[in-house]
Amino acid sequence: MAAAITKKKDIPEQVWMRCPACGETVFRKLVEEKLNVCPECNHHYPIMARTRIALLTDEGTFDERHAGLAPTDPLNFKDRKAYSARLKESQGRTGLKEAAVCGTAAIEGLPVVLCVMDGKFIGGSMGSVVGEKVVRSVEDALEMGLPLIVVCASGGARMMEGVVSLMQMARTSAALARLDDAGGLFVSVLTDPTTGGVTASFAMLADVILAEPKARIGFAGPRVLKETIRADLPPGFQTAEFLMDRGFVDRVVPRGEMKSELARIVRYCALNLKPRRSTAPEPWDNGP
Repeated sequence: MAAAITKKKDIPEQVWMRCPACGETVFRKLVEEKLNVCPECNHHYPIMARTRIALLTDEGTFDERHAGLAPTDPLNFKDRKAYSARLKESQGRTGLKEAAVCGTAAIEGLPVVLCVMDGKFIGGSMGSVVGEKVVRSVEDALEMGLPLIVVCASGGARMMEGVVSLMQMARTSAALARLDDAGGLFVSVLTDPTTGGVTASFAMLADVILAEPKARIGFAGPRVLKETIRADLPPGFQTAEFLMDRGFVDRVVPRGEMKSELARIVRYCALNLKPRRSTAPEPWDNGP
């Protein structure tokens, strides 16, 4: 009788997976059916940009824009591997040219501009092209009079591009200031992880900030912060729930409810948006 029973360890890994949060072994198919969420502990697994777009938008409505933008290697950077090689590797693995996909779409029939980051592309780090795609998404929202939604999944600024990457923090923030001046709506969705220069710029500048459950959100890592301030930090201080309790995040929304929540916010805030240009000067414009 015992010999006839198939043990979990005898089943191919493609069938089972171990949850990194609770340690339970669960059916991979069941996790996928639950939108890549652990059925035991509700751990939200990272998902790729196009998968998230499919979950958030009405079928067939996503129209990608600025797809031709591709990164270069301005510093000829090399650590253990050349930056150019890392780019080719990530492009081959993800099928993307960069760590962000942007365009227009409908969410429960409501038109929006959507920009989604992909954490599997060099950690979702923000280089010149990711920054450019965020800025162009802001400009599209201004031009079309549509709400802007950005889904963040990033380890921060991309060190392989040095100061060129750091410049994107200022560029994206300045663009969002123009959107705010024009009365536009910006909703930010923080997923695991949202850290570094992305957190320090556009991710936290939204009118409404949503987050997936237990998403890690912060600037520097816990060890660096502890060594800097020389004090013990409270447990879970960089989780979405901790930040919501302290007013930095507006709502923690499970993945399966995110589409309807975004639609609710857009209906409430943005149905009367009209296409109009910002009257704010460009940050480099010194006037007449």
